[in-house]
Amino acid sequence: MDPDLAFIIGIILTVFSIPSIMSAITEGRAPRVAAFAIIAGGALMVWSISEKPGGYPIEDIPDTFVRVVAKYLT
Repeated sequence: MDPDLAFIIGIILTVFSIPSIMSAITEGRAPRVAAFAIIAGGALMVWSISEKPGGYPIEDIPDTFVRVVAKYLT
């Protein structure tokens, strides 16, 4: 798997798990699925950062996102 793709999937998983966490806490349940999504997203991000020399500087993340989306949509 491409490290850039893994990084973007990890970001998307962690961001989409935030509403699930809020919903579970509001309803008084344990956020089990959200916790799994955060762990999976974090693992993908850590793996991709370790695979790419130099990692991902904060200012390069939007460019990486657009590059990955353009690569797989065209």
